[in-house]
Amino acid sequence: MSHSGSTLVLIMAIAVLAPLLAYWTGRRIPVPLAVFEILLGILVGPDVLGWARSDELIDGLSELGLTMLIFLAGYEIEFGKVRGDTLRRSVWAWLVALALGLTAGVLLGGGYSTGVFIGVALTSTALGTVLPVLRDSGGLRGRFGSVVMAFGAVGEFGPIIAMALLLSGRTAAQSTVLLAVFAALTVAAVYWALRPRPPWFATVIARTLHTSGQFAVRFVFLLIALMLGASTALGLDVLLGAFAAGLITRLVLTGAAPEAGPEILEKVEGVGFGFLVPVFFVVTGIEFDLDSLLSGGRSLLLLPVFLLLFLVVRGGPMWFLAPRDLDRTDRGALVLYGSTALPLVVAITTIGLDDGALAAGEAAALVGAGMVSVLVFPLLALRVRAGRDRTPEGAEEGEPVSGSSEAW
Repeated sequence: MSHSGSTLVLIMAIAVLAPLLAYWTGRRIPVPLAVFEILLGILVGPDVLGWARSDELIDGLSELGLTMLIFLAGYEIEFGKVRGDTLRRSVWAWLVALALGLTAGVLLGGGYSTGVFIGVALTSTALGTVLPVLRDSGGLRGRFGSVVMAFGAVGEFGPIIAMALLLSGRTAAQSTVLLAVFAALTVAAVYWALRPRPPWFATVIARTLHTSGQFAVRFVFLLIALMLGASTALGLDVLLGAFAAGLITRLVLTGAAPEAGPEILEKVEGVGFGFLVPVFFVVTGIEFDLDSLLSGGRSLLLLPVFLLLFLVVRGGPMWFLAPRDLDRTDRGALVLYGSTALPLVVAITTIGLDDGALAAGEAAALVGAGMVSVLVFPLLALRVRAGRDRTPEGAEEGEPVSGSSEAW
């Protein structure tokens, strides 16, 4: 068997084992699935057992996994909940976090080029990781869920925009023009998505939903490819295209196939969470530079520093700018959920390593802090809001409940 083949077999074996471990440990303490995937990836990687190594094929599949993760995060955003004063507050909170993050990054990194990578990474929120935890606990229902959705969406979309502006190697003016062009294309796509679809569109979706045709699923992947192609053609990060594709796909399916939409999403999630996304997280573990982190010195000390900065840089502005109707308990949980970071941290550090702006130890400390945040922060948030999430018996789902506000 080729090297790529044996590594892929190991990756898929981990993808099967990880949910079992998450299920068994979940009886006592819920641990996000991504944590097991990354840790097992480290175990089989070159720094421990040496059974698996990444190559061009494995890296390609991993990039597709990250793209799918960001697409699904974009799809989760409900425009009816992310708007108004809450959205304005979430944008301001992220902008303040960006200023704090860039300052901290420059001070820690010893220069602007390194500081930008660190600073942008500190402003991210792992919405795709947080949402399943919220959904499983019932926390997406009600006011608290809509606030987390708004702050998390900006925390995922904002760093992608910052990457396009600050990490592209172009001048700010050039990046702004390209972003404006992409924004215009996205607005045009949204306008098209909001227009009524012809009757035959819904008919074809319904008739092929359970056949080999799978028109709707193929149409979704066409939208993803088109938005990825647009972002690539403009020299922007493909994650921007993936996120926009998720937003557009929700609008199209909501308007054209409201009844079949959830089932279509399940099929797309089957491809994403069943294959591509696990590959991304396991490869993250395989490529994790454990030796640089455990060699002691500055790298090991940076891990707890970065973990604290996630709370201070990202969480601090959320605490002060959260909607006034949230009490201290919900604000604390919002800070913990919003400070959870990993997927974009991995993407940003990967770019930083490729550009030579980040040292291996700094990248490992950032990713390590992200892994700890994914493991610890959502669990603490669940404890903080214990008893507030589950909808009481007799209450309608989605109905505001006193004291309530939906693991991957």
